[in-house]
Amino acid sequence: MIRYQLACANDHHFESWFRDSSSFDTQVDAGLLSCPACGTDRVAKSIMAPAVVGAAGRREIVAPEQPGAPGAVALLDDRQQALRAALRELRSKILAQGEDVGSRFPEQARQMHDGEIPTRPIHGQATPQEARGLLEDGVPILPIPVLPEELN
Repeated sequence: MIRYQLACANDHHFESWFRDSSSFDTQVDAGLLSCPACGTDRVAKSIMAPAVVGAAGRREIVAPEQPGAPGAVALLDDRQQALRAALRELRSKILAQGEDVGSRFPEQARQMHDGEIPTRPIHGQATPQEARGLLEDGVPILPIPVLPEELN
């Protein structure tokens, strides 16, 4: 694995990991990389500080001299952190106020829509095919927001 400091055409800086240098080139050529701040796919490698092992075996960071270079770059800016906090809050409210019906979600949602059982807030799991069927039949459902850290 290799970590690159990247910059977009709008001068946003961020880091990303790649299997090797050719993986980076392949992804850039295919337009698969985009800036997390502005979404542009015009992304290139930026100058980064190499890790150097000192005489005592410590790792020292040697920063290249760059006039006017920005300071430390956070992976998430304030706007992105606020968005994630709002998504966390929304997700918490949905989960706290609704009943987890698990894999019975499609059946329960359909029964509520058809008036067979009282309407109440629920959440659970549905396959993509089940969700598509519910939506096609006019059953009002929405996915619960998933945060990036939940995908690890």
